[in-house]
Amino acid sequence: MTSVTFNKKQFLLRLIMFTLSSACISFGFNMLLIPSQLLSGGVSGVAMLIGYISHSNIGWLYLVLNLPILIWGWFSLGKRFVVWSIYSVITATFFMQIIPVHALADDILLASVFGGIVVGFASGLALRSGGSTGGFDIIASIITQKKDVPVGVILSALNAFVIVVHIMFTGNWELALYSLVAIFCVGRLIDSIHIKHLKVTVFIITTKTEEMLQSLLSHPRGITIIKTRGAYTSSDRDMLMTVRTRYELAELKKNILSVDNQAFVTIVETVGVLGEFRKYKET
Repeated sequence: MTSVTFNKKQFLLRLIMFTLSSACISFGFNMLLIPSQLLSGGVSGVAMLIGYISHSNIGWLYLVLNLPILIWGWFSLGKRFVVWSIYSVITATFFMQIIPVHALADDILLASVFGGIVVGFASGLALRSGGSTGGFDIIASIITQKKDVPVGVILSALNAFVIVVHIMFTGNWELALYSLVAIFCVGRLIDSIHIKHLKVTVFIITTKTEEMLQSLLSHPRGITIIKTRGAYTSSDRDMLMTVRTRYELAELKKNILSVDNQAFVTIVETVGVLGEFRKYKET
């Protein structure tokens, strides 16, 4: 009964976080960026660019352009991660239909800075909660699993491509530069809230070693088994040690609790890692 109640609380909290994230993203788009013809970068930036040129509904374009990326994420990332990302994209599309496109700030610099802050906060909140806002967030998460680079850096590189396309189609360097300001703010907020590019070492003491290994070894990070003995009970247990990035923690915690909700887990920040951080499959 306790486990069921705990799961319900976790589900409701995550539901609130993703709904809040989607509402913030839609607010940032419709009240700050779109009225000034600015781009947020990523898939949303592509949707905005197409919307500005064709005068189409940006919210629906955002949903359609995210579909193939969400399918890719379904096969490359945890299904729970993608399910929440799908929820985030759908709710963001919904909020974009009900929040009016109205300029909250007439100054384009204020619109770009605060638009970037709002959208970056929302994206970081979604990633920290174990999902994403779709689009380039999913692409960045897939790349980060294979390459040891910050999510914000990947997003900035992908977004630079969007800006180049924006300049090619509009020839408006001023709007492109202000859009870069917004994208920079988004990247900084994501790394501040979500990851800060930190690694952590996780120690898991459990009596269900084989079940835990079966659940965790599907991830491309190595695990070390350490034999331990409790000083108070003198009982022998296994301690599993693994190093993960901060963004992987949310999914790791869920996996641990799903196997053994009585496991004792400690998490410490890791200054650096030498050797192979990623576990490669044998060929």
